[in-house]
Amino acid sequence: MTTTRTASIVSIAKSGKRWNNEFMGNRIADIGRMKSNVDAGNRTNRFGTKKTGKLGTEKNPAIVNVQSKSRFAEVTSTFQAHGWNFRIGLEPKKTEDVSDLNRLLNPIKPIKAEKKVGRNQPCQCGSGKKFKNCCSV
Repeated sequence: MTTTRTASIVSIAKSGKRWNNEFMGNRIADIGRMKSNVDAGNRTNRFGTKKTGKLGTEKNPAIVNVQSKSRFAEVTSTFQAHGWNFRIGLEPKKTEDVSDLNRLLNPIKPIKAEKKVGRNQPCQCGSGKKFKNCCSV
């Protein structure tokens, strides 16, 4: 009796009467496709496909906006003294934006992690015991 019941479920699935019909089956499949298409569009914008050069080079010049002519001359001389490529705009009505210049003058330095004490090394507290029997517990 179980073999006939299994055979009837398989025949229903193949014929499309129970769960693989046009109304439900296609909508469920389309939802997954729509999500993946939307995500794919966002992924290219988020990570970008083009490689950008180092800041201050021909491929990626520093972009700066200043408000006055005296500041324009000051920032220009700073860029030229270091040999960086830049684009500078003189716009008195907009706020001054010199963030690229600040990043070039003060680059982020990587932080080095301190060495960890090994479990079998003497403890740093000075007790003379191994670290695993003293302060690690």
